[in-house]
Amino acid sequence: MLRAFPMQGRWETGAGEPLPSVDPATGETIVVIGTPDASEVDAAIRHADRVRVSSGWSTLEPHRRAARLHAIASAIEQRIDHFARQQMLDNGKAWKECKAQAASAVATFRYFAAVCETAAGDLNPPRGRYLSLTVREPYGVVAAITPWNSPLTMEAQKVAPALAAGNAVVLKPSELTPLCALALAEACESAGLPPGLLTVLPGTGSSVGSALLTHPLVRMLSFTGGTATGRALAVVAAQRLLPIALELGGKSPQIVFDDADLDAAEKGVLDGIFEGMGQSCVAGSRLFVQRGVHDELVQRLVRRASSLRVGPPQAEDTDLGPLVSHAHREHVERHVRGALDEGGAIATGGRRPEGETWARGAYYLPTIITGLDNRARACRQEIFGPVLCVIPFDDEREVIAQANDSDYGLACGIWTSDFPRAWRIAAAIQAGTVWINTYKQLSIAAPFGGYKDSGLGREKGPGGLELYRQSKSIYLATPDEH
Repeated sequence: MLRAFPMQGRWETGAGEPLPSVDPATGETIVVIGTPDASEVDAAIRHADRVRVSSGWSTLEPHRRAARLHAIASAIEQRIDHFARQQMLDNGKAWKECKAQAASAVATFRYFAAVCETAAGDLNPPRGRYLSLTVREPYGVVAAITPWNSPLTMEAQKVAPALAAGNAVVLKPSELTPLCALALAEACESAGLPPGLLTVLPGTGSSVGSALLTHPLVRMLSFTGGTATGRALAVVAAQRLLPIALELGGKSPQIVFDDADLDAAEKGVLDGIFEGMGQSCVAGSRLFVQRGVHDELVQRLVRRASSLRVGPPQAEDTDLGPLVSHAHREHVERHVRGALDEGGAIATGGRRPEGETWARGAYYLPTIITGLDNRARACRQEIFGPVLCVIPFDDEREVIAQANDSDYGLACGIWTSDFPRAWRIAAAIQAGTVWINTYKQLSIAAPFGGYKDSGLGREKGPGGLELYRQSKSIYLATPDEH
């Protein structure tokens, strides 16, 4: 029996190609989900636009929209274990990480409820006999396309601000992880969101994704995913003059100086690359270590990485679950083999775990590679897996040049006890987020996005609401004085 999805205000199974949801920990199909065909995608978008207008959502007072977002947050919180389980089944993340990301989704809806209620327009300085106001209005129908690595957080970070801005949202989750989006639709429905204001359309990028991008009623697109796909979407968006936000790939450096607190750096580097099995856009996959502490830090990291527990994601003692799919594991393995061909050496990992516990799942051991320089493909291409490349360096000027020598510019970590140096390097690094003596410390209140091939636009923070609104200037004539 097919699992239904919300379309045109009803839960339907669709006429498209059925989509199996596979548990990467076991290789077994969890459920088969219906998908829409091209005509149903068209009908769903048109219905979403009608609901946006007929429900009055776009013109509803901000505090009333905020109240609905708070209700959605409460609905997620009441089902928090259910949300966490959907993600764990879909992409294999460890249970404790899934619980934390479900809580993050709750906080995201509450944050944008507050931003929605307090956002103001602008009274512009007069330059004549008039009053000039700038107001901000929704685009209409927003298409949101989300990735498989962290659907709980990614979907909340798009749906919450887009709804808060007064838009209708058509959400296409990754074909690998549709369950979280369906759970979010259920929570929105139970919280009283007008049916059809959030539409979830499972399916592939070539079917549903392309139809969303080219539909005339879709007036804004928000995408998180790979850089190659983002670039292809941007080409079509440019032809349509469609506003687009792209949160794309990364090959983020971590820089450890010889005066760093090595205990803190060891933990930060380890979590920065291996949390979520390295399947994170901000994974600190390039590690630059000053020569004075290089060997000691590598030994520490190898020891800690070797002790991480790779196992079933639901087990309490599991540190790392499987990769998202068997196909993605093969992708990671090809990169590791390529690194060895270029002269790299495996310090730990570099293989699948052996034994009955891991035989059916897409498991892979946390891997540390030494012996490469920054020109190696493994140090330049996004592997999106638990693979850390370690590169020695001598001085500040050298490491800044190497850290910036990348097509990407999403994040960077700096570890040093010399604050002026940390500040100099943070200013010189070409990245949207820089952490000093910490890593992957994220806040919904701070803007997030990348430089260069890591994307366009900024999500989160107060500007995360403005991403989904357009500005209008209104001039009011004032009488001349007599």
